[in-house]
Amino acid sequence: MNLKSSGPRWFRWRWLLLLVVLVAGIGLALPALRGPRGGRARHAGTPHRPGMQSEVSRTDASLKPVAANELKENVLQARSDGSHDGSAERSTSADSLESTDNQASETETNATALVSTSVAPVADKAVPLGSEAWTRFRGPNGTGVSSDSGVATEWSDSKNVKWKTTIPGAGSSSPIVTDRYIFISSYSGYGAGASQGSIETLKRNLSCIDRSNGKILWTKSVDAVQPEDAYRGMGVPEHGYATNTPVTDGTSVFAFFGKSGVVAYDMEGKELWKTSVGTESGNRGWGTAASLILYKNLVIVNAAEESQSIRALDKSTGNEVWKATASALELAYGTPVIARVDDQRDDLVIAVPGEVWGLNPDTGKLAWYAETTLTGNLSPSVILDGDVVYVFGGYRSSGSMAVRIGGKGDVSKTHVVWTSRNSSYVSTPVLNQGNLYWIDDRGTYYCASAKTGELLHRSRVTGIQSRDRPVYASPIAINGTLYFQTRHDGVFVTSSKPELDVLHQNRFESDSSMFNATPAVYEGELFLRSDTALYCIASETK
Repeated sequence: MNLKSSGPRWFRWRWLLLLVVLVAGIGLALPALRGPRGGRARHAGTPHRPGMQSEVSRTDASLKPVAANELKENVLQARSDGSHDGSAERSTSADSLESTDNQASETETNATALVSTSVAPVADKAVPLGSEAWTRFRGPNGTGVSSDSGVATEWSDSKNVKWKTTIPGAGSSSPIVTDRYIFISSYSGYGAGASQGSIETLKRNLSCIDRSNGKILWTKSVDAVQPEDAYRGMGVPEHGYATNTPVTDGTSVFAFFGKSGVVAYDMEGKELWKTSVGTESGNRGWGTAASLILYKNLVIVNAAEESQSIRALDKSTGNEVWKATASALELAYGTPVIARVDDQRDDLVIAVPGEVWGLNPDTGKLAWYAETTLTGNLSPSVILDGDVVYVFGGYRSSGSMAVRIGGKGDVSKTHVVWTSRNSSYVSTPVLNQGNLYWIDDRGTYYCASAKTGELLHRSRVTGIQSRDRPVYASPIAINGTLYFQTRHDGVFVTSSKPELDVLHQNRFESDSSMFNATPAVYEGELFLRSDTALYCIASETK
């Protein structure tokens, strides 16, 4: 091009191109600045991080762990003396964004209609739990690892399916498993599987299923507190309204229903208490995702989406014990993990955009933090291995890093073990035999060294045919074998080698719905969940 002869034309095109770039930049920035309809406005005075504790506190001995058999004795004693009655039920509120410690919650202002469907009563409330019972998201302490033997590696519609049960609604939450029961959450009335419907009819459900035969024993439904995030765009349609996996201690089961709060039920489906943890929407309007965990007598909730807070509720009453509020929790969708620092100290570890935090799980005070390069939305949960945690995520898959737990204050310069540009966007990798394994949302398999972060292998999974974010669930490891659940291409069972070694690709040709849920495993049985059904996979020789 002769720039001299066509100078005015080139000048006009240059400024037109600059204008297009400027408009596009403003368009991308506006959602983050103003949020969608009903999105959260930035609260003046909200701290970036939770309050620091003046000194690193030791574990509070008064909040001692309670064994499952002790809980059972307490329940049976309460039954015999008549103290366990309707007076124990309560609804509480925690909508305030001010820091609180050991305070009673106020009465819930947004009443929630409850609907119950019961098929058969449960004979005994307390359920014994084995050491590897899959009672929370990703199993024992969120590791995603089981030493279970005899789990099937091959299945189909006609092979190794012990039972299949149609469930009340769609969802991305995982099943949790005890010796006798399976609990699973779902949503209905609006969104996937409901031909959209009306958002005012949206319900969230918790179902109890007999593990021996797949029979639904009871289902409890909760009307959604409005306004709820709309089923549109790249957020809610990716995972729906039931992404938070419930948790159980064998005596009670706790479900997190986002803006509709945390609800506790006994094994018979009786509501024990219900507590709101906020009714806001994040600045993307993508919906809630984090799962509950238990610590001693506490139910710990990452309510980042609902109120930019992490909260601890009393397991028995639902009363708020502490609340840690921070603006940095915006877009933190992961589930925290409990890390044992030493014999007298535990840390509650969670990753947020730009940082990793270690909090005192007894008080919610911040013990330490490390800065990271993982910015934007963080969906993968923290992975714990001894005294090191591994953090993945960020937009777009901005990296990963290993951080040594413990310490006090800013440990960015002393506790970071390694950093890497390799990452997972949604799925939480699994740590097995010294390596980290995952398939990202583009369908690419990764294996990295947990010790150094070095990428050992990366390759496209040829068996994955779908291209629109083909993987949402997290992988699990069972007795050294890896199980990767995809959305539409079945489960890839692979060996634990750096190179991709697919042993079997298993799918149900009869089920074309989406599989977003991370599998669960217990006592030789594998549990898979789609938007329409729950499957129990068991070897025919078991």
